[in-house]
Amino acid sequence: MDTALTINGSDIRVYEQGRGPAVLLIGPGLDDGRRVGKIAAILGRRFRALRLHRRQYRLDLKTGGSRSSVSQEVADVLAIAHQVGRPLIVYGHSSGGVVALEALVAEPSAFDGAVIFEPAVLAGVGGETIRRARAAFAAGKPGKAMAVFTQDAVGLPAWQARPVGVLTALVPHYRRLVPGQLDDLEAMVELGDRLDAYASIAVPTVLLSGDRSPARVTAMIDSVARAMPHAERVVMPKRDHGADLKAPDSVARVIQTFADRISA
Repeated sequence: MDTALTINGSDIRVYEQGRGPAVLLIGPGLDDGRRVGKIAAILGRRFRALRLHRRQYRLDLKTGGSRSSVSQEVADVLAIAHQVGRPLIVYGHSSGGVVALEALVAEPSAFDGAVIFEPAVLAGVGGETIRRARAAFAAGKPGKAMAVFTQDAVGLPAWQARPVGVLTALVPHYRRLVPGQLDDLEAMVELGDRLDAYASIAVPTVLLSGDRSPARVTAMIDSVARAMPHAERVVMPKRDHGADLKAPDSVARVIQTFADRISA
C-alpha cells in the first residue's frame, strides 16, 4: 500500500511502497504520480519505490496561471534524495527523464545510478508549437491542444495524434492535466540544449528506449547517447514510448537488473 512521505515539512508529494534500496520514479507528461504506479508495485516487492507527484501536475499549485520550472522540479528531487539517502536509483521518463538528468548534473553525489527512458530533450521544438497548443486550449479544445503537442513534440503522424487528443479530452482525469502538459512542454523548450551538461554526468546511467518509438523520440535519446558515450544503452524490443503502461514488467526488469549490478 502507498504511504505519503513527508519531506522536511515541505509541500513535496511523494508516495512510497516496499522496503529495501530506494528507487525514485519521475513520470512523464500527464502524470500525477499514478502512471508509474504499476512499475512501483513491481519494484516494491524488493525495493523502496518512491513515486513523485511532479509539481508541474499539481492542480493545487496551478493558481493564477503559475507554472513550475525545471529547476523547481529538480529541487524537489534533490530534497527527496537528501532525506532518503543512498543507495538511491533515479528513474525518469520523457520530461521526467530530463528532470532526472538535470538532478544528476546538479548533484551527482546524491545518486548511485539512473535509468532514463526516452528523455524529452526538446531544444528543437519551437515557440509556434506552444502558441498553437495554448490557443487551442484557450478556445476550449483540450483535445486539439494535445494533438498539436503529440504531433509536433512527440512526432506522431496526424492520424495517430488526433485520437490521442480525443482520448485525452474524453477522460476527465487526463483533461484536467492538459494545462500542466502545456506548461511542461514550455519548460522543456525553455531549458534549451543541455547536452554539454549531460556529457559531464559520471553517475552510472542506463538510457532506455523502445524499438517502436516515433523517430523524433528516438532521435532525442540518440542525441543524449552521443553526449554520454559511457552510458549503457538498452533497447526494448517491440516496445514504444508507452512501454511503462503496456509492459511495466519490462521497464521494472531493466531497473532491477541495473540496481542489482551496481550494488554488487
